[in-house]
Amino acid sequence: LFDVRVFPRPARAEDDAAFVFGDRRLGALGWDQVEFFLATDPGAEPRPLSRVASGGELSRIMLAVRQAVGRHDSMRTSIYDEVDAGIGGAVADAVGRSLAQVARHRQVICVTHLPQVAAYADQHVVVDKKTVKGRSQTSLRRLMSEERIEELARMLGASQVTPQARANARALLKEASDYVGGAP
Repeated sequence: LFDVRVFPRPARAEDDAAFVFGDRRLGALGWDQVEFFLATDPGAEPRPLSRVASGGELSRIMLAVRQAVGRHDSMRTSIYDEVDAGIGGAVADAVGRSLAQVARHRQVICVTHLPQVAAYADQHVVVDKKTVKGRSQTSLRRLMSEERIEELARMLGASQVTPQARANARALLKEASDYVGGAP
C-alpha cells in the first residue's frame, strides 16, 4: 500500500509573524508538508517511507512513479541502482518491463545483477574492475549480440556457461524483445 499524506506546516515560535496564520505557517515549500507512507506487507500499517523502505524498494517506488508520469515529466534521464535488490524471477521480469516502459520517454541507466532485468536493455554494458599495479581500474565495454548472450548466460549463475544457459539467455532476450517491440 502506498499512501500520500498532507499535513499543515505547523507554526513555530521562531517563525516570522508575517508568514504565520493561526497555527500554520507559510514556508519556502508552501503551506503543507507532504509525506509518503508505505506498507510492504498486506495488512501492515503504513509507515513513513523514509523509515521503512530499503534502497531497492525506494528504487522500485521511483520506477513506479516514473512509469505513471510517462512522458509528462521534464526529467530526461533516470538512474537506477539496487532496483533489483532482494527480488528475482517473475518480479525481476516485471521490473525489467517497467524499466523498458520508462525508457520509451527518457534515457534509463540501470545497474543490475539480474539477467531478467538486463535482457530488457537497449544497450548492455559490462563493468569490469581489475587491479593493475596495486590500483583498481574500472572499464566499461558495450556488448554485441553474441557477447550479450554469453553475459546473460553467465548472469544466470552457471559456474561454466553451458549450451542450456545460452538457450535460457536467448529465451530471455526473445521474450524481452517481443515485449518491447509489441508494447504500446
